[in-house]
Amino acid sequence: MLFEYRKAALGDLQAIWDMNIAENPGDPRWPLWKEEYISYHQNGRATTYVVLCDGKPVGEGTLIFSPQCKAIRGRTMLADHERTANINALRIRKEHESKGHISSLVRLMEKEAREQGYTRLTIGVEARKTRNLAIYLHWGYREYVLAEKEDGELILYYAKVL
Repeated sequence: MLFEYRKAALGDLQAIWDMNIAENPGDPRWPLWKEEYISYHQNGRATTYVVLCDGKPVGEGTLIFSPQCKAIRGRTMLADHERTANINALRIRKEHESKGHISSLVRLMEKEAREQGYTRLTIGVEARKTRNLAIYLHWGYREYVLAEKEDGELILYYAKVL
C-alpha cells in the first residue's frame, strides 16, 4: 500500500465526503457539511488535507482559517484568519487507524499553517474521547482554550504555538 498526504483536490473532496455520507446514512447533516466544507476549501476560508491509500482518500483533516466558518461560529480564539487557525474534522477509516497516518497529516497541516504565517493552532476534542485527548496533548496541544457544548457533546479546545 502506498500512502500520500497532501492538500485535497476537488475530486478527493467529493470522494471523501461521499464516503462520509455513505457511512452515516439518514443523517441529514453530512450532505450539508459536504457542501459547506467544499465551499470553504474553494473560497479560502479553510483547506482540507487528505490521506490517500493507493490514490484513494482514506483520511482527512481540515485547517479552518476563518471565524465565519460554521464550525468556528465567530469564536476568534479558535480561528481569526490572521494568526490562529483550527484543525477540524480529523478522520481516518477504521482499517487505517493507529498507524500514524493522522499524525503525519497533522504535521503537514502544521507546516502549511506555519508557511502561511499562522503562529497558533487550536484543536477540539470530545471530552469523552480520552484517547484522542491524550494524543493531542502528546502533539503539543496543551494550552486550554475553552469548553463548550456542541451537538450535545462537551468539546474541549486546546492550542499549540507553532
